[in-house]
Amino acid sequence: LKQLFGLRPGPRSPLFPHFRRPATAMPKNKLGGNKAKRAKADAQKVKKELEFKEDGQEYGQVQRMLGNGRCEVQCFDGTKRLCHIRGKMRKKVWVNQGDIVLVSLRDFQDEKGDIIVKYTSDEARNLKTYGELPDNVRINETDVMDGELSEDGVEFDESGGVNLDDI
Repeated sequence: LKQLFGLRPGPRSPLFPHFRRPATAMPKNKLGGNKAKRAKADAQKVKKELEFKEDGQEYGQVQRMLGNGRCEVQCFDGTKRLCHIRGKMRKKVWVNQGDIVLVSLRDFQDEKGDIIVKYTSDEARNLKTYGELPDNVRINETDVMDGELSEDGVEFDESGGVNLDDI
């Protein structure tokens, strides 16, 4: 063939029609994209060992999220700290208001720290039974303000003079 036509037959050559691919479309992706693949791997939930605090670490509860990977944490030693979510956790572990976390303290700044572990509600209950967390800690509650006023400043007075039965 090379001598006759001066070309080499390839897989798409008209001289070899049995090499042609069928004219079918690619299969439809029914799962989704990257996030669906990630969720499939996450479904197995590897059982990890419970991490206890060491020197230079303290347990705390997230009071509010500030943005940019920062949040305000009420530590159980009585100090309110501005904490930064470590880079390894940043987009993989979602930290929310009311979560129990392990904070790594800074030697040079007592009012700042780094969140290194987020505990699930089951792990937090285990820490509470082991005596690591104080008994007055509320787990799984987003309203962590202890009787404080909400940020909107609205107060309801029960002696307002309006009786709902009259309406």
